[in-house]
Amino acid sequence: MAAAAAEEPSTAPGGGGCAPAGGGSVPVLFCFSVFARPSSVPHGAGYELLIQKFLSLYGDEIDMHRKFVVQLFAEEWSQYIDLPKGFLVSERCKVRLVPLQIQITTLGNLTPSSTVFFCCDMQERFRPAIKYFGDIISVGQRLLQGARLLGIPVIVTEQYPKGLGSTVQEIDLTGAKLVLPKTKFSMVLPEVEAALAEIPGVRSIVLFGVETHVCIQQTALELIGRGLEVHIVADATSSRSMMDRMFALERLARTGIIVTTSEAILLQLVADKEHPKFKEIQNLIKASAPESGLLSKV
Repeated sequence: MAAAAAEEPSTAPGGGGCAPAGGGSVPVLFCFSVFARPSSVPHGAGYELLIQKFLSLYGDEIDMHRKFVVQLFAEEWSQYIDLPKGFLVSERCKVRLVPLQIQITTLGNLTPSSTVFFCCDMQERFRPAIKYFGDIISVGQRLLQGARLLGIPVIVTEQYPKGLGSTVQEIDLTGAKLVLPKTKFSMVLPEVEAALAEIPGVRSIVLFGVETHVCIQQTALELIGRGLEVHIVADATSSRSMMDRMFALERLARTGIIVTTSEAILLQLVADKEHPKFKEIQNLIKASAPESGLLSKV
């Protein structure tokens, strides 16, 4: 999410709001800069949904390279406080997005020690439906080989594998840190968050798989909402529709996510011809699949 850089809610006392809302949604006043726009969110919505709503309302005004904090108007203090940890919307309230003074420059630098690879839903049942599926399998396998060579953790998800099958056989998941089933579109599951917390110094996520406009997009938005830098591998992600794929990549690039290629990723990770794994990485690149036309659809 763009305001990706919005900070995690801090612990703080207080509440906000007025009368409890009935039904499935709650009215919320979203404030940013000089603007104040009434809208609503589902009852029980938390930090992530509030950020998404801010982006949908103020996306054009938000500077992607700034850090933000979400605040809640607390009646008992008659002023805004930092959003309490674990806050869930249960009644009408007023929230605001506040830019901090710190400017963040997203350079997109990658180092193996601060990078994790996310492989999203590369499953057998998607084979006939996803455009260029054979090509993204080939590129995905190359990325996972590179991750093993460089000691980069890999997290893999499978969307409802009971109905959609497991990860395709061509992709070798040997050594993956996690292989998880899911029904949520985003890969950001509690188990994934726990795994990331166990890896010291994680800064960058390299993300690939299917579908670009659904699971990839929602995963990327959640990750940058947690302050992580996201690199989407354009030649290793696709959708059933090239129009859906194209507009998803364009939207994500506008939010500060880096849209790149597998070769750029692998060579950036070794960084130097003298890297001890350079020759092996070079051999992976040389064995790449022929140009499929996928990148012309970015």
